[in-house]
Amino acid sequence: MTAEPTADGTPEAEPASIEEAEALLGTLADLDVAEHPRVFEAVHRVLRDQLAGSSGTRG
Repeated sequence: MTAEPTADGTPEAEPASIEEAEALLGTLADLDVAEHPRVFEAVHRVLRDQLAGSSGTRG
């Protein structure tokens, strides 16, 4: 995953697990609405990557 730079130019760590992604969603209330898409995209990446790597079966 590619980390997006923060306002000061340092890379921001992206969530690696579903739990971390869920916690990131909890920060939305503290963020400016303009920052919400960045959070949604990071969470989407985690969920997509987790599903792509899952070995579950569909019945």
